[in-house]
Amino acid sequence: MIGIDLFSGAGGMSCGAKLAGVDTAFAIESDQYAAETYACNHQPKYGVFNQDIRKFKKIDIKEKNESLIVYGGPPCQGFSTSNQKNRDKNNINNWLFKEFIRVLKLYKPSWFVFENVRGIIETEKGFFVEHIMEEFSKIGYTCSQDILNAELFGVPQKRARFFIVGSLDGITFSFPKPRSNKIITVEDAIHDLPLLKNGASKNILEYKKTPNSAYAKKLRGKLKGCSNHLVTRNNSIVIKRYKHIPQGGNWEDIPNSLMKNYKDHSRCHTGIYKRLTLNLPSVVLGNYRKNMLIHPTQNRGLSVREAARLQSFPDSFVFKGSIGFQQQQVGNAVPPLLSKKIFEKILKDY
Repeated sequence: MIGIDLFSGAGGMSCGAKLAGVDTAFAIESDQYAAETYACNHQPKYGVFNQDIRKFKKIDIKEKNESLIVYGGPPCQGFSTSNQKNRDKNNINNWLFKEFIRVLKLYKPSWFVFENVRGIIETEKGFFVEHIMEEFSKIGYTCSQDILNAELFGVPQKRARFFIVGSLDGITFSFPKPRSNKIITVEDAIHDLPLLKNGASKNILEYKKTPNSAYAKKLRGKLKGCSNHLVTRNNSIVIKRYKHIPQGGNWEDIPNSLMKNYKDHSRCHTGIYKRLTLNLPSVVLGNYRKNMLIHPTQNRGLSVREAARLQSFPDSFVFKGSIGFQQQQVGNAVPPLLSKKIFEKILKDY
Protein backbone atom coordinates (compact mmCIF):
# COMPACT_ATOMS: atom_id res chain seq x y z
CA MET A 1 0.00 0.00 0.00
CA ILE A 2 0.96 3.61 -0.57
CA GLY A 3 0.07 6.28 1.98
CA ILE A 4 -0.89 9.95 2.03
CA ASP A 5 -0.20 11.64 5.39
CA LEU A 6 -2.37 14.66 6.29
CA PHE A 7 -1.49 17.06 9.13
CA SER A 8 1.64 14.92 9.30
CA GLY A 9 3.70 16.80 11.86
CA ALA A 10 7.12 15.19 12.14
CA GLY A 11 5.67 11.94 10.81
CA GLY A 12 4.83 9.62 13.71
CA MET A 13 2.02 7.93 11.79
CA SER A 14 4.16 7.62 8.65
CA CYS A 15 6.90 6.08 10.76
CA GLY A 16 4.45 3.46 12.06
CA ALA A 17 3.09 2.93 8.55
CA LYS A 18 6.58 2.32 7.19
CA LEU A 19 7.32 -0.20 9.94
CA ALA A 20 4.18 -2.06 8.85
CA GLY A 21 5.09 -1.93 5.15
CA VAL A 22 3.34 1.22 3.86
CA ASP A 23 5.41 3.82 1.99
CA THR A 24 4.16 7.41 2.06
CA ALA A 25 3.69 9.07 -1.34
CA PHE A 26 3.39 12.60 0.01
CA ALA A 27 2.54 14.53 3.15
CA ILE A 28 0.79 17.78 4.00
CA GLU A 29 2.11 19.82 6.93
CA SER A 30 1.85 23.59 7.43
CA ASP A 31 4.60 24.01 10.05
CA GLN A 32 7.99 24.76 8.47
CA TYR A 33 10.17 22.82 10.88
CA ALA A 34 7.88 19.81 11.22
CA ALA A 35 7.79 19.64 7.40
CA GLU A 36 11.59 19.82 7.33
CA THR A 37 11.79 16.97 9.83
CA TYR A 38 9.30 14.96 7.80
CA ALA A 39 11.16 15.45 4.51
CA CYS A 40 14.51 14.57 6.11
CA ASN A 41 13.31 11.29 7.59
CA HIS A 42 10.72 10.05 5.09
CA GLN A 43 11.78 11.55 1.75
CA PRO A 44 8.33 10.96 0.18
CA LYS A 45 8.22 10.39 -3.57
CA TYR A 46 5.98 13.41 -4.23
CA GLY A 47 7.40 15.62 -1.51
CA VAL A 48 5.83 17.56 1.37
CA PHE A 49 3.16 20.21 0.79
CA ASN A 50 4.36 22.79 3.34
CA GLN A 51 1.32 25.08 3.36
CA ASP A 52 -2.11 25.32 4.94
CA ILE A 53 -4.03 22.22 3.86
CA ARG A 54 -6.91 24.47 2.77
CA LYS A 55 -4.66 25.60 -0.12
CA PHE A 56 -3.96 22.06 -1.27
CA LYS A 57 -5.09 21.04 -4.74
CA LYS A 58 -4.95 17.49 -6.01
CA ILE A 59 -1.62 16.34 -7.38
CA ASP A 60 -1.50 13.42 -9.77
CA ILE A 61 0.10 10.26 -8.46
CA LYS A 62 0.52 7.01 -10.37
CA GLU A 63 -0.89 4.77 -7.66
CA LYS A 64 -4.46 3.52 -8.07
CA ASN A 65 -7.05 4.18 -5.38
CA GLU A 66 -7.22 0.52 -4.35
CA SER A 67 -3.58 0.68 -3.25
CA LEU A 68 -3.97 3.98 -1.36
CA ILE A 69 -4.46 4.65 2.33
CA VAL A 70 -4.92 8.17 3.72
CA TYR A 71 -4.09 8.88 7.35
CA GLY A 72 -3.61 11.77 9.73
CA GLY A 73 -4.84 13.69 12.73
CA PRO A 74 -6.27 17.22 12.37
CA PRO A 75 -5.02 19.68 15.05
CA CYS A 76 -6.32 18.49 18.39
CA GLN A 77 -5.75 21.42 20.78
CA GLY A 78 -9.41 22.37 20.47
CA PHE A 79 -10.49 18.88 21.54
CA SER A 80 -8.02 18.37 24.38
CA THR A 81 -9.54 17.97 27.84
CA SER A 82 -6.88 20.37 29.16
CA ASN A 83 -8.28 23.11 26.90
CA GLN A 84 -11.43 24.56 28.40
CA LYS A 85 -11.37 27.88 26.54
CA ASN A 86 -12.43 26.90 23.01
CA ARG A 87 -13.61 23.28 23.05
CA ASP A 88 -16.65 24.22 21.00
CA LYS A 89 -18.07 24.72 17.51
CA ASN A 90 -16.80 28.31 17.33
CA ASN A 91 -13.13 27.32 17.17
CA ILE A 92 -12.37 27.25 13.42
CA ASN A 93 -9.51 24.81 13.96
CA ASN A 94 -12.01 22.29 15.32
CA TRP A 95 -13.40 22.07 11.77
CA LEU A 96 -10.17 21.17 9.98
CA PHE A 97 -11.37 17.57 9.84
CA LYS A 98 -13.39 18.76 6.82
CA GLU A 99 -10.08 19.06 4.96
CA PHE A 100 -9.36 15.43 5.76
CA ILE A 101 -12.73 14.56 4.21
CA ARG A 102 -12.04 16.79 1.19
CA VAL A 103 -8.80 14.93 0.45
CA LEU A 104 -10.61 11.60 0.78
CA LYS A 105 -13.04 12.79 -1.90
CA LEU A 106 -10.13 13.77 -4.15
CA TYR A 107 -8.36 10.38 -4.01
CA LYS A 108 -11.01 7.87 -2.88
CA PRO A 109 -8.46 5.62 -1.14
CA SER A 110 -9.47 2.09 -0.24
CA TRP A 111 -8.69 2.81 3.45
CA PHE A 112 -8.21 5.73 5.78
CA VAL A 113 -7.04 6.11 9.39
CA PHE A 114 -8.24 9.20 11.30
CA GLU A 115 -6.54 9.95 14.63
CA ASN A 116 -7.16 12.43 17.45
CA VAL A 117 -7.13 12.92 21.22
CA ARG A 118 -9.72 11.02 23.20
CA GLY A 119 -11.22 14.37 24.26
CA ILE A 120 -12.85 14.67 20.84
CA ILE A 121 -15.54 12.21 21.92
CA GLU A 122 -16.53 14.55 24.78
CA THR A 123 -16.32 17.88 22.96
CA GLU A 124 -19.78 19.44 22.46
CA LYS A 125 -21.28 16.23 23.93
CA GLY A 126 -19.97 14.11 21.09
CA PHE A 127 -21.17 16.40 18.31
CA PHE A 128 -17.89 16.35 16.36
CA VAL A 129 -17.43 12.58 16.38
CA GLU A 130 -21.04 12.02 15.33
CA HIS A 131 -20.71 14.60 12.56
CA ILE A 132 -17.39 13.19 11.34
CA MET A 133 -18.76 9.64 11.21
CA GLU A 134 -21.77 10.86 9.21
CA GLU A 135 -19.53 12.66 6.71
CA PHE A 136 -17.37 9.57 6.21
CA SER A 137 -20.49 7.47 5.67
CA LYS A 138 -21.87 9.92 3.09
CA ILE A 139 -18.85 9.43 0.84
CA GLY A 140 -19.09 5.65 1.00
CA TYR A 141 -16.90 4.54 3.88
CA THR A 142 -17.71 1.82 6.40
CA CYS A 143 -16.21 3.06 9.66
CA SER A 144 -15.11 1.68 13.01
CA GLN A 145 -13.94 3.71 15.99
CA ASP A 146 -12.03 2.94 19.16
CA ILE A 147 -9.68 4.37 21.79
CA LEU A 148 -6.29 2.69 22.04
CA ASN A 149 -3.88 3.16 24.93
CA ALA A 150 -0.28 3.30 23.75
CA GLU A 151 1.12 1.58 26.86
CA LEU A 152 -0.76 -1.60 25.92
CA PHE A 153 0.91 -1.70 22.50
CA GLY A 154 4.58 -1.57 23.43
CA VAL A 155 4.96 2.19 24.00
CA PRO A 156 6.40 3.33 27.38
CA GLN A 157 3.76 6.03 27.83
CA LYS A 158 0.19 6.25 29.12
CA ARG A 159 -1.28 7.91 26.06
CA ALA A 160 -4.83 7.24 24.89
CA ARG A 161 -5.69 8.13 21.28
CA PHE A 162 -8.96 8.05 19.38
CA PHE A 163 -9.03 6.33 15.97
CA ILE A 164 -11.52 5.94 13.16
CA VAL A 165 -10.66 3.43 10.44
CA GLY A 166 -12.70 3.42 7.25
CA SER A 167 -13.01 1.04 4.30
CA LEU A 168 -14.37 1.95 0.88
CA ASP A 169 -15.14 -1.71 0.20
CA GLY A 170 -17.70 -2.18 2.97
CA ILE A 171 -15.28 -3.92 5.35
CA THR A 172 -15.87 -3.49 9.08
CA PHE A 173 -12.43 -3.04 10.62
CA SER A 174 -11.59 -4.87 13.84
CA PHE A 175 -9.07 -2.98 15.97
CA PRO A 176 -5.92 -4.75 17.16
CA LYS A 177 -5.88 -6.16 20.67
CA PRO A 178 -2.93 -5.97 23.06
CA ARG A 179 -0.83 -9.08 22.59
CA SER A 180 1.15 -8.93 25.81
CA ASN A 181 0.72 -7.86 29.40
CA LYS A 182 4.32 -6.68 29.50
CA ILE A 183 4.53 -2.94 30.10
CA ILE A 184 7.56 -1.00 28.86
CA THR A 185 8.88 1.33 31.55
CA VAL A 186 10.72 4.66 31.50
CA GLU A 187 13.89 2.84 32.55
CA ASP A 188 13.48 0.34 29.69
CA ALA A 189 13.24 3.29 27.33
CA ILE A 190 16.04 5.66 28.41
CA HIS A 191 18.50 3.70 30.58
CA ASP A 192 21.28 3.67 27.98
CA LEU A 193 21.06 7.33 26.94
CA PRO A 194 23.78 9.83 27.96
CA LEU A 195 23.81 11.64 31.31
CA LEU A 196 22.94 15.27 30.64
CA LYS A 197 22.85 18.57 32.50
CA ASN A 198 20.29 21.35 32.63
CA GLY A 199 20.50 23.22 29.34
CA ALA A 200 22.48 20.49 27.52
CA SER A 201 23.07 21.71 23.96
CA LYS A 202 25.36 19.20 22.24
CA ASN A 203 23.20 17.65 19.56
CA ILE A 204 25.01 14.39 18.74
CA LEU A 205 26.43 12.12 21.46
CA GLU A 206 27.56 8.51 21.76
CA TYR A 207 25.68 6.08 23.96
CA LYS A 208 27.12 5.73 27.47
CA LYS A 209 25.59 2.41 28.49
CA THR A 210 24.55 -0.93 27.04
CA PRO A 211 20.76 -1.09 26.57
CA ASN A 212 19.05 -3.13 29.28
CA SER A 213 15.87 -3.86 27.32
CA ALA A 214 14.77 -5.27 23.98
CA TYR A 215 12.86 -2.03 23.47
CA ALA A 216 15.99 0.16 23.66
CA LYS A 217 17.96 -2.29 21.50
CA LYS A 218 15.28 -2.14 18.82
CA LEU A 219 15.22 1.67 18.73
CA ARG A 220 19.03 1.91 18.73
CA GLY A 221 19.59 -0.55 15.95
CA LYS A 222 23.28 -0.61 15.04
CA LEU A 223 23.96 3.03 15.84
CA LYS A 224 26.87 4.03 18.08
CA GLY A 225 25.32 7.37 18.89
CA CYS A 226 22.39 9.58 17.94
CA SER A 227 21.11 13.16 17.80
CA ASN A 228 18.73 15.52 19.59
CA HIS A 229 20.24 15.40 23.10
CA LEU A 230 18.93 18.88 23.84
CA VAL A 231 17.52 19.99 27.20
CA THR A 232 15.74 23.25 28.05
CA ARG A 233 17.85 25.54 30.26
CA ASN A 234 15.75 26.22 33.35
CA ASN A 235 16.62 28.99 35.81
CA SER A 236 17.96 28.31 39.29
CA ILE A 237 14.59 28.57 41.07
CA VAL A 238 13.12 25.86 38.82
CA ILE A 239 16.08 23.57 39.52
CA LYS A 240 15.59 24.13 43.26
CA ARG A 241 11.97 23.06 42.86
CA TYR A 242 13.00 19.90 41.01
CA LYS A 243 15.17 18.80 43.95
CA HIS A 244 12.13 18.47 46.23
CA ILE A 245 10.11 16.22 43.92
CA PRO A 246 10.39 12.40 44.25
CA GLN A 247 9.64 9.97 41.45
CA GLY A 248 5.91 10.12 40.76
CA GLY A 249 5.58 13.44 42.60
CA ASN A 250 4.53 16.83 41.26
CA TRP A 251 4.27 20.50 42.24
CA GLU A 252 2.57 19.57 45.52
CA ASP A 253 5.94 18.37 46.83
CA ILE A 254 7.52 21.80 46.33
CA PRO A 255 7.74 24.01 49.46
CA ASN A 256 5.44 27.02 49.38
CA SER A 257 8.44 29.29 49.79
CA LEU A 258 9.63 28.28 46.30
CA MET A 259 6.24 28.88 44.64
CA LYS A 260 5.73 32.54 45.52
CA ASN A 261 5.80 33.71 41.90
CA TYR A 262 2.56 31.78 41.26
CA LYS A 263 -0.56 33.84 41.94
CA ASP A 264 -2.26 30.73 43.35
CA HIS A 265 -0.10 27.63 43.01
CA SER A 266 -2.79 25.48 44.66
CA ARG A 267 -4.64 25.63 41.34
CA CYS A 268 -1.77 24.11 39.35
CA HIS A 269 -2.62 21.13 37.16
CA THR A 270 -1.52 17.76 38.62
CA GLY A 271 0.71 17.24 35.56
CA ILE A 272 2.86 20.29 36.34
CA TYR A 273 6.35 19.52 37.70
CA LYS A 274 5.75 15.80 37.35
CA ARG A 275 8.81 13.62 37.89
CA LEU A 276 8.69 10.41 35.90
CA THR A 277 8.92 7.05 37.66
CA LEU A 278 11.59 4.63 36.44
CA ASN A 279 9.58 1.41 36.84
CA LEU A 280 6.39 2.73 35.22
CA PRO A 281 5.45 4.03 31.78
CA SER A 282 5.66 7.80 31.32
CA VAL A 283 2.69 10.07 31.75
CA VAL A 284 1.44 11.74 28.55
CA LEU A 285 4.24 13.84 27.07
CA GLY A 286 2.19 16.50 25.29
CA ASN A 287 3.84 19.89 25.86
CA TYR A 288 6.45 18.40 28.17
CA ARG A 289 8.56 21.57 28.29
CA LYS A 290 5.66 23.78 29.41
CA ASN A 291 4.51 21.16 31.91
CA MET A 292 8.04 20.86 33.34
CA LEU A 293 8.20 17.05 33.10
CA ILE A 294 11.25 15.99 35.10
CA HIS A 295 13.81 13.26 34.42
CA PRO A 296 13.32 10.41 36.94
CA THR A 297 16.79 10.66 38.54
CA GLN A 298 18.34 13.91 37.29
CA ASN A 299 17.22 17.43 38.24
CA ARG A 300 16.42 18.63 34.75
CA GLY A 301 13.79 18.40 32.06
CA LEU A 302 13.66 15.64 29.46
CA SER A 303 15.92 15.78 26.44
CA VAL A 304 14.37 15.66 23.00
CA ARG A 305 15.82 12.19 22.45
CA GLU A 306 14.49 10.88 25.76
CA ALA A 307 11.03 12.14 24.84
CA ALA A 308 11.39 10.55 21.40
CA ARG A 309 12.25 7.22 23.04
CA LEU A 310 9.13 7.51 25.21
CA GLN A 311 7.14 8.09 22.00
CA SER A 312 8.78 5.02 20.32
CA PHE A 313 10.67 6.89 17.58
CA PRO A 314 13.81 5.04 16.41
CA ASP A 315 17.10 6.74 17.29
CA SER A 316 17.82 7.17 13.57
CA PHE A 317 14.93 9.65 13.39
CA VAL A 318 16.30 13.21 13.37
CA PHE A 319 14.26 16.22 14.53
CA LYS A 320 14.90 19.61 12.91
CA GLY A 321 14.57 23.22 14.07
CA SER A 322 15.44 24.85 17.39
CA ILE A 323 14.87 22.96 20.64
CA GLY A 324 11.37 24.41 21.11
CA PHE A 325 10.23 23.24 17.68
CA GLN A 326 11.79 19.81 18.25
CA GLN A 327 10.00 19.45 21.59
CA GLN A 328 6.70 20.38 19.99
CA GLN A 329 7.18 17.88 17.16
CA VAL A 330 7.90 15.03 19.55
CA GLY A 331 5.09 15.87 21.96
CA ASN A 332 2.46 16.22 19.20
CA ALA A 333 3.34 12.99 17.40
CA VAL A 334 1.36 9.77 17.24
CA PRO A 335 3.56 7.04 18.78
CA PRO A 336 4.91 5.06 15.79
CA LEU A 337 4.55 1.66 17.48
CA LEU A 338 0.88 2.38 18.21
CA SER A 339 0.01 3.37 14.65
CA LYS A 340 2.08 0.45 13.34
CA LYS A 341 -0.38 -1.98 14.95
CA ILE A 342 -3.30 -0.48 13.03
CA PHE A 343 -1.51 -0.52 9.69
CA GLU A 344 -0.34 -4.09 10.27
CA LYS A 345 -3.91 -5.18 10.94
CA ILE A 346 -5.13 -3.59 7.71
CA LEU A 347 -2.35 -5.15 5.62
CA LYS A 348 -2.48 -8.63 7.15
CA ASP A 349 -6.20 -9.15 7.66
CA TYR A 350 -7.77 -7.27 4.78
